[in-house]
Amino acid sequence: MVRKEKKAELVDLIREKLVRAEIVIATDHRGLTVAEISKLRHKLRRQGVEYRVVKNRLADLAATAAGKPDLSELLRGPTALAFGYDDVVQPAKALLDHQRSSETTLSIKGGMLARTLLMPEDIIVLAKLPPKDELIGRFVGLVQSPVSRLLIALNGNLQNLMGVLQARIRQFEGG
Repeated sequence: MVRKEKKAELVDLIREKLVRAEIVIATDHRGLTVAEISKLRHKLRRQGVEYRVVKNRLADLAATAAGKPDLSELLRGPTALAFGYDDVVQPAKALLDHQRSSETTLSIKGGMLARTLLMPEDIIVLAKLPPKDELIGRFVGLVQSPVSRLLIALNGNLQNLMGVLQARIRQFEGG
């Protein structure tokens, strides 16, 4: 009975993480030692990403309970899930950086962004995006640029109008 309760707690814990996460990335950790997984977990945690080895059956139950049943397609073989809570790009970047920098056998199976299933290629594309703050900065710059140009044009026209009015006033005063 204790074992069943423990499994129910794990399902609930994974479900809560799936609901809270902006993005979830499934990886195959086959061939990694416990020490390598632990090192990866610490490295990801410093970057705001939670990494957890899961039992596929329990993760499948949690995914269904979280309203993300499509995640089940990625739950084959040894699986660990990376949860990104604030930034959807950072988990993808962090996992791909780790994959490139260390000669591990870690492979990305895919992921879920909101309720959309992502293939490994999608994760690679996502990792190439700039960080969220930079994207916001670029967007603000794009929005701000036409407004700035309009203000400069209007200001120039107002200065021209003021110049014409002042010349006209001098003309009346002198005439």
